[in-house]
Amino acid sequence: MNAIELNTIENWYGTNLEDKLKGRRIVLEDIEPILKQLKTPFELSKIGTSERGKNIYQVKIGTGPKKILLWSQMHGNESTGTKALFDLFKYLEQHLNNKDSFVDDLLSTCTLVFIPMLNPDGSEAFTRVNANDVDLNRDAVALEAKESLLLRNVLDTFAPEFCFNLHDQRTIFNVEGFKNPATVSFLAPSIDVERTLTEGRKETMSVIVAMNQILQKLIPNHVGRYTDEFYPTATGDNFQKLGYNTILIEAGHYLNDYDREIVRKYNFYSILSGLNYLTYTQKHTNYEPYFDIPNNGKQNFDVILRNFKVDTNQHEDVAFQYDYEVVNHKLITKLVEYKRGDLSKYNGYNEF
Repeated sequence: MNAIELNTIENWYGTNLEDKLKGRRIVLEDIEPILKQLKTPFELSKIGTSERGKNIYQVKIGTGPKKILLWSQMHGNESTGTKALFDLFKYLEQHLNNKDSFVDDLLSTCTLVFIPMLNPDGSEAFTRVNANDVDLNRDAVALEAKESLLLRNVLDTFAPEFCFNLHDQRTIFNVEGFKNPATVSFLAPSIDVERTLTEGRKETMSVIVAMNQILQKLIPNHVGRYTDEFYPTATGDNFQKLGYNTILIEAGHYLNDYDREIVRKYNFYSILSGLNYLTYTQKHTNYEPYFDIPNNGKQNFDVILRNFKVDTNQHEDVAFQYDYEVVNHKLITKLVEYKRGDLSKYNGYNEF
């Protein structure tokens, strides 16, 4: 296995990330011009449209027998993975020209298919759901939404060995045992309520172990493990159940990084190190360290007012979370009360 040189990658990333994409709200009009500028060996194709007729694209690169499917923004308000994928496109493009051995090996070993924005209607409105209020990540069985049918069609046609399912998680998540936010969380989804440890789950866990090893060098104790409770209608659970090993990456919070510009970098590193592992590893048996990754906790808030005076004889803590809405095509941030009472067991990123 060709180890990723972190210093080299960090130096490259600092000046080469896709700077046309910034902020939390990434819409189709942001990515479409970049997609259309991709050159051979990238293959761009339109695979369909959303409920409101917005284009949904696929990017394909590589000629190898190992097939890997990656998608982002099935929840329209979760764009960190999208930014990381476009950073990856730039990395592949630039290192192709430089004859980078890893990129050459990756593209001769693997065929990669990307769906950078599965839910463009939700992305426009900055909502989790699509235009018909369907949560695509809970539509894997009913296949009620056009977007869900498109993803399933790609899955059935392409038949990947591994999938990367890219999401964002809320700022409430910390790494269990630490005050640190869960900057990145991973999951090897369950296939049943018993959370059976199948061979496929072990293979998925092995990829996550490799990604976590890289992140621990960069952001120690900022990586969590998302709950593996079985969700019968969820995409990852069903894809894993069908035999397509599915790696869930949840981009979380990093201190003062509400636009997730720092977190996108760690997402990029995660994906790159996962692809590196899959390029050079044939037997995915190193799964046990997956269980050493701490679980996600739910002990952090964006703002806590401590000892807030309710009346003459009563004080309590009040926690707030940032919420977002689109007004006149711009993303507006507001602070919303979330919880009050004795919050001594909780942490605030900002406390007063």
